[in-house]
Amino acid sequence: MPNIYFPYLNLSFHIDQVAFTVFGIPIYWYGIILTSGILLGLAISMYIAKKEGVSPDHIFDFLLYDIVFAIIGARTYFVAFNWEYYSQHLGEIFNLRQGGIAIYGAIIASFIVAVIYTRMKHINLWQFGDIAAYGLLVGQAIGRYGNFVNKEAFGDYTDNLFAMQIMRDEAATSITQTMLDNAVIRNGVEFIQVHPTFLYESCWNFVLLIILLIYRKYKKAHGEIFFLYIAGYGVGRLWIEGLRTDQLVVPGINIAASQIVAVFSIVAGIIGIIWCRNKSKIKFKKM
Repeated sequence: MPNIYFPYLNLSFHIDQVAFTVFGIPIYWYGIILTSGILLGLAISMYIAKKEGVSPDHIFDFLLYDIVFAIIGARTYFVAFNWEYYSQHLGEIFNLRQGGIAIYGAIIASFIVAVIYTRMKHINLWQFGDIAAYGLLVGQAIGRYGNFVNKEAFGDYTDNLFAMQIMRDEAATSITQTMLDNAVIRNGVEFIQVHPTFLYESCWNFVLLIILLIYRKYKKAHGEIFFLYIAGYGVGRLWIEGLRTDQLVVPGINIAASQIVAVFSIVAGIIGIIWCRNKSKIKFKKM
């Protein structure tokens, strides 16, 4: 029996979190999907690096350094904004098998690693950022399907074309009263109907990727692609985060942390693009 429906698209799926087992050890779809996103992101960044005249080996080596710190950053971000819970359950801070990572934490950590790595290797930081932006978008777009198989990170009730129905007992994200008021019964089983925010963000990332690929022909200075990525991702995340029911809320102001970071991302991205453009004009005049 399907456990996920898209009623208006006439689609249904039966998805288990475990893909298969190896010697009794479960291998989860979530890990497979994230790994696939990382590898495909690496591939496109290495391809762009070659086009930019940068050794693809630098991208591969950077990933080897970065992947651990990105996970630490993603987990730290999640724990920090759920500190009320984790302060009482310190032993669970390191239990990643139960989930709990945030992409903004990974991006922030990765940027710090990139600053250090590019200085050590004498590479232009902003050119490196331009190259990495493509890989980040591919990884994020694919990685969001991990939320799909885990039946988590969805939005509140909706009746739009893309509405997704999930078995109530399998939903891994907070269930609201609105969802319960609009629950659907299928073959005696209760389903909640929600916004598939994983799909919204994945589609937005792919659209942004296409924009960056087109913009690459018109960039005037290193860094423009990176800052356009920062601003563009922030625009999508600002809207999508507002739909989710598992928001990491900043204590005291009751605003989603990722929406605040998204606003800063948009502002920083716009300022960064202007800075890059002005820098290119100055260089042109000197020549």
